Amino acid sequence: MVQINFALREVNCKIVYYGPGLSGKTTNLEVIHAKAPASSTGDLTSIATEGDRTLFFDFLPLNLGKVAGMTTRFQIYTVPGQVYYNSTRKLVLQGADGIVFVADSRRDKMEENIESLRNLEENLREYGMDLKKTPFVLQYNKRDMEGLASIEELQEKLNPQGVPYFEAVAKTGVGVFPTLKKLSAMVLESLNRQSRAAASGRERAPAPVTVGAPAGGGAPAPAGGAAPAAGGSAPGVRASAGSPSPGSAPPAPSRPVRPAPAAQIVREEVTSAQGIRPIERHRAVPAAGAGWRRPEKRRGIPWVWIAAGVAAIGALAGAYFAGLLG
Repeated sequence: MVQINFALREVNCKIVYYGPGLSGKTTNLEVIHAKAPASSTGDLTSIATEGDRTLFFDFLPLNLGKVAGMTTRFQIYTVPGQVYYNSTRKLVLQGADGIVFVADSRRDKMEENIESLRNLEENLREYGMDLKKTPFVLQYNKRDMEGLASIEELQEKLNPQGVPYFEAVAKTGVGVFPTLKKLSAMVLESLNRQSRAAASGRERAPAPVTVGAPAGGGAPAPAGGAAPAAGGSAPGVRASAGSPSPGSAPPAPSRPVRPAPAAQIVREEVTSAQGIRPIERHRAVPAAGAGWRRPEKRRGIPWVWIAAGVAAIGALAGAYFAGLLG
């Protein structure tokens, strides 16, 4: 799986060389490491055993320049060829972005090639991967030896999908770099295709649509048929002034929203022990043309009632004092 390190601005792709034992997987990496510029390769780690030259894996970080302003690094691995190291094969194969299957071109090695290819497909399925959807090339190695199977026979037995293939003599470097170059291009194309698909999915994301309103901003079409033509009306219906035109949706009821009153700054002078000092107060006033009504003044007690009350109190007081004096 492609790993992107935004801090270092690096794109790391993983390539795995797969195939039967002693087919030339490690020899491919040794040739690449020897002939590639020293500034573009890291250390080559190889563990040789009695039965096979690679027990675990070979690792070769290869810098192939910048892609979209980011440094691209290919981490190249090989798997052990023996069948009884299958757990290690699966571990190395995990997260592969591209696969090179190195086949031994000798006819007596055909069954080993077929068995290893089937093992590759099974291990990929355990990771939820499909060989048909993964960048994959074939290399028919050891074309300089005797008892070789023909290219047609190899294609029939090992390449029913028709993926790109290369004839190679790994120990002399023939076909090594064309194989790697083709697979690297396929991996980068797959990465660019996934990036374009992701960008296209973001661009086509549907915009939110208000329920009951059409996406285009017009009135919703009546159900069961087309809207009447402009200027026409439905039979038996007479349009009156101020009523909506036939075929248009009635206006949705809405609650009038009273605008907030504007704030007016009133500057006043206040007398205090320190003297006269100006202050500012914020007073809410109705906004112009906002539909506000002037608040009604409170009605007090009528002056006639006040005068009658005073007269009554005066009469009672006069009678009281007259009784005291009489």
